[in-house]
Amino acid sequence: MDKARERAREVAAAVADVREIEKREGVTPQALEKIKARLVRLASRTDLFTLEDFPPPAPGGKRTSCLYRLSEDDDHRFALYANAACGQYDTPAHNHTTWAVIVGVSGEEHNRFYERTEEGGVRQTGEFVVRQGTGVAFLPDDLHSIHIRAPLLNFHMYGLALEQLHRREYYRAAERDWKVFPPHTDIREARAAAE
Repeated sequence: MDKARERAREVAAAVADVREIEKREGVTPQALEKIKARLVRLASRTDLFTLEDFPPPAPGGKRTSCLYRLSEDDDHRFALYANAACGQYDTPAHNHTTWAVIVGVSGEEHNRFYERTEEGGVRQTGEFVVRQGTGVAFLPDDLHSIHIRAPLLNFHMYGLALEQLHRREYYRAAERDWKVFPPHTDIREARAAAE
């Protein structure tokens, strides 16, 4: 079996397991931990997921990261992406409006966690570095930011595809207000048949 077909088969098996976990247990912290564990298992197949297979944007360009769509159901549920970054990438504190799980394949992604303050801002409550063998999971209203300093590849999986998330909010610290994220513009198609 060639690499692309084996990768597609492994992705299909992992997404089927994730569907079953959510169907059986709903969207709870415990269910997301099981989803995270299943995606960590998929990410252990570093022979199938490399920066050569999913290259980040070239250094010095306008973008420093991009997403490759590995799987998405016809109804836009259970969307799995490979996130490739060349480094020097930061996001503001934001939510997802759906469940989200991030696991490491290679490199490191620094995550900071937040809660909303009574004044309408955010307060950092923790942090975690996602790397191979680890991950983080978020309920729809959970807040985090991402900080990347070197090339990486990881998985981002959402209960609903990014293009369908029209109310994702992010916090603009300088202006002390919340805005809605614009739609993602650099998602590259990477789905392949598993047969």
